[in-house]
Amino acid sequence: MGHRSAARHDAGHSHEEPPAEVTYDRRWAGDLRSAIRCSAVLLGILLLVDWGADSLTIVRGTLWTGLAILLFLVLYPARVTAGEGWLASRGLLRERRVRTDVLVSVRCLDGVSQRLRLRDAFGGRVEINPQVLLNNPDLWHRLNEDAHKSDACGSLTCGATALRQISKRIDRETASPVSKMSDLD
Repeated sequence: MGHRSAARHDAGHSHEEPPAEVTYDRRWAGDLRSAIRCSAVLLGILLLVDWGADSLTIVRGTLWTGLAILLFLVLYPARVTAGEGWLASRGLLRERRVRTDVLVSVRCLDGVSQRLRLRDAFGGRVEINPQVLLNNPDLWHRLNEDAHKSDACGSLTCGATALRQISKRIDRETASPVSKMSDLD
């Protein structure tokens, strides 16, 4: 029975070339643990303070639990993955995917937290934190390579400047630890 599912899985790939490698955000699990820890600490502190004040009731305990769950939902990190020609960001409820080999625009959005918005020719749209690319050079390499393909084929009409800025930032931040280790600073 395992052969049928493997055959179905391989049906989308040509027999001449192996399936492309998928790259994952290496820090996602740690970020998830941090979100859980922060929510649990908040819940513990709220329950402890209420218990110490002798005002803990089932209603208040439920309220504090709801608040901790809300904090977890806000802090839940999106899981970013990429392969040849695509990038996906999976949140709690759904996954958004963009074809990186036919990108139309790449924009840096500033605000409370900086975001990078990618849009493809088919209407797919993904927003990710640029820090994910800084923390995962393999993800950046995959995106950058496919973005160059988009630029070369003429589909990337807006975003070459944003990509150059991110590239410079990544080069600067990856060069900094190397120069510190070799005492070049």
